[in-house]
Amino acid sequence: MKGFKAVDWARKLWNQSRAQWHSLTGNKAEPSTELAAGPAGRGKGFFLYSVSSIAIVGFLTVSGQQYVKANLADIYPVKVGQETLGYISSKEVLQEYKQEREEKLGKQYPDVHMALPDIEEPKPEKAFMKKTDDGKVLALLDEKLKPIASGVELVIEGKTYAIVKDQATADRVLAEIKKPFEQKEKESKVAVLSADGSPSAAPTTVEKVEFVQQVKTEEAVDIQPQDVMKPEELIAKIKTGGVQPTKYTVVAGDCVGCIAQKLNIPKQVIYDKNPWIHDDMIREGDVLDLTVIQPDLSVKTVEKMVENEDVHFETEVETDPTMKEGIVETISPGKNGLKQVTYELTKINGQLTDEKIVGEDIVEQPVTEKVRKGTKVVKGEGTGTFAWPVLSPSITSTFGTRWGKMHKGIDIVGNHTIMAADNGKVVSAGYKSDYGNYVLIDHMNGYETMYAHMSKVETTAGTIVEKGEQIGVMGSTGDSTGVHLHFEIHKGGGLENPLKYLNR
Repeated sequence: MKGFKAVDWARKLWNQSRAQWHSLTGNKAEPSTELAAGPAGRGKGFFLYSVSSIAIVGFLTVSGQQYVKANLADIYPVKVGQETLGYISSKEVLQEYKQEREEKLGKQYPDVHMALPDIEEPKPEKAFMKKTDDGKVLALLDEKLKPIASGVELVIEGKTYAIVKDQATADRVLAEIKKPFEQKEKESKVAVLSADGSPSAAPTTVEKVEFVQQVKTEEAVDIQPQDVMKPEELIAKIKTGGVQPTKYTVVAGDCVGCIAQKLNIPKQVIYDKNPWIHDDMIREGDVLDLTVIQPDLSVKTVEKMVENEDVHFETEVETDPTMKEGIVETISPGKNGLKQVTYELTKINGQLTDEKIVGEDIVEQPVTEKVRKGTKVVKGEGTGTFAWPVLSPSITSTFGTRWGKMHKGIDIVGNHTIMAADNGKVVSAGYKSDYGNYVLIDHMNGYETMYAHMSKVETTAGTIVEKGEQIGVMGSTGDSTGVHLHFEIHKGGGLENPLKYLNR
């Protein structure tokens, strides 16, 4: 009976070893012949056979486990979507592949954001004696993974204008367009005189910079690489509006005015674009630049400008009916005061479009002048002497030939208040295409004076005005190149040089 128990125990151990072998290796072959059963195995020989079998089973079990462990390894399946392309030896192989491929794309498309589709990170699987093929799998990835181009759309007034590489590029382009207008403080081109006659600078501070058009950016995906613009090309396109240079070759019989009329452009464009033209002298064969640039993005700036301006003193008048009107005797002299005037300037692409006063601070109060004034005159008759029509005047253009034609008066800048140069009657006040807002005064003594380019007229036809009385505000209306007063003196219907009559 003891022999049978040993045999049973050996058989059980043998069968357990077989199962473990099959489980670990997947090999269905038998490691050795299974122990026989039955009474024929009794006896000493059978006992020795059983013991030998037990030893063999133990040896095979230990050896099998070692063999399986030695040939069992982690492998990494690579999948694209639901398709398994194969197995690689480590996940680092895939990481290095992605990094190298993205670097190649970056060199191939430096101005385009190129990205590979997401790949599921491989998870390790246990496999017995299964080979990997890194090269084959990576070659399949080259075929299966198609790079995707993406960028950022620049949208102007609801329409896609261009596509750039990324948001940082779009921001840089828009900043470059605004940059010339973002100077925080600059000197004004207009200088005024203070009450004591010294020049006063007029600094301009930029308060706000914004685009006139509605501008926004949006993400653009799955685009064509050739649709992406380089930033420098986009900046040039925005600034010029895509306008190509326009050249014109002068032919026989041409003049500046003739060319302007022929091409329906202002003469000033020709002068501005071709500063080499003097006294309208152009010759046959000369090449003129007539490019009129219209930016696709206009920049609006709001600036603050502080000017020191004279405050005209008031005059306290004692009338004397025995004295002829126009004769004035000073009892005590007056003195102009000084004020700081804050203007808000609105500009589009650097060109002034609106100007308004937003604050005034009196620095020095004016001193009232006391005079004795004669009243015995024909109503509206001038004195025959003329006063400057603005305070603190500066001449910017003189009387005579200018740009090939007659300049009928003088251009003056200074205090923006415009005053009648002598007593007279307003015979006309309104608007003309060349003069803009204007006033014409008949001094009823053979003289007339003309005041043009006003921003505001403050008198009406038929009004009797006195010398020094306000009739308007300086501006830049009509055929004007900036804020100033155009002033003319007529005598007997002919033109006179105003500087002959104005006391310098």
